[in-house]
Amino acid sequence: MHVGTGVFFQNPDERLSDQDVWANELALADMIEPLGFDSLWSAEHHFNSYTMCPNVAQFLTYMAGRTRKVALGSMVMVLPWHDPVRVAEEVAVLEHVSGGRTILGIGRGLGRIEFTGFRVPMGESRERFVAYSEALLRGLETGVLESDSPAYRQPPIEIRPRPFRSFKGRTYAAAVSPESSRIMAKLGIGLLIIAQKPWDKTLAELEAYRAIYREVNGTEAPRPIIASWVACDENAGKAEAMYRTYIQRYSRSALEHYEFNNAGLADIKGYEYYGALAKNIEKHGTQRFVEFLAELQIWGTPEQVYEKMVENIRLVDAAGVIGIFSYGGMPYDMARRNMELFAQKVLPRLQAFELPGQARKNAA
Repeated sequence: MHVGTGVFFQNPDERLSDQDVWANELALADMIEPLGFDSLWSAEHHFNSYTMCPNVAQFLTYMAGRTRKVALGSMVMVLPWHDPVRVAEEVAVLEHVSGGRTILGIGRGLGRIEFTGFRVPMGESRERFVAYSEALLRGLETGVLESDSPAYRQPPIEIRPRPFRSFKGRTYAAAVSPESSRIMAKLGIGLLIIAQKPWDKTLAELEAYRAIYREVNGTEAPRPIIASWVACDENAGKAEAMYRTYIQRYSRSALEHYEFNNAGLADIKGYEYYGALAKNIEKHGTQRFVEFLAELQIWGTPEQVYEKMVENIRLVDAAGVIGIFSYGGMPYDMARRNMELFAQKVLPRLQAFELPGQARKNAA
């Protein structure tokens, strides 16, 4: 089983300077390969303290020079905010610097503050995502980026340095709507599951995607990757306290950043689902929703963490997992112990774990 981890540069309570947050997260990033993880990830966000990594390709390219074998994943690059030509060039540079270790994660975005900051109409995100991803992935295969989509006009232009390895089998989308499932399946994109919905809804969406993938390609879809926020301690009570303090604080920061309680999102094309979600939050209360998001994550003793992760792996037939160990304003020393204990007592067991018919291999 492929097991990765990520660094997220989160500063929700502003107790540290951004410089100190980056220093701490970079120190954790330097531990990832020596501890034996298969991959290192980060996510793109802008304009507030929710996650302060505005250019994932830049960060991963830096880490490529500090590592030898760990895969480097984007979780995710949000395509509607960027010129696909620039994204293609940044990915190509990362590929050359790393020797082909890139795992490409892409998404269409949800944070209203970010669409506003980039002056991109949020209601156009679905069309832009489909057109941009189609052009980007075709360009990374052929070396020429072009598009005649109404949402994206691009005359043929060569990508230099030229991509030298196919991205098929190592490209993931953070979410796939029913409207874009067919094109994503055609392009061979896998799913990166970030636990923010009830598991029954996630499973229903996953099965719909798999059906379309079989219809389009005549073969089974790639197995997904699951990302989870993890609190691991030898003492179950201490792990519970980490869950209540830091996982819940992270969950509240996600609620605030994405405005899950903003019913006005229903009026934006492509985000109608979030209007119903906001009504549900109003009905049950903000704290209950924070607890719901937190309960989707992983916490406990090493044995409990292993069992919960295996349960989720079996549930969605996953090819890999990503654990996040520093979040919600967690002190650096606690985050370090969290990651080290997981690496010592959970990581080897997960890497040795195989689902039926699945030999261990990298997600890429």
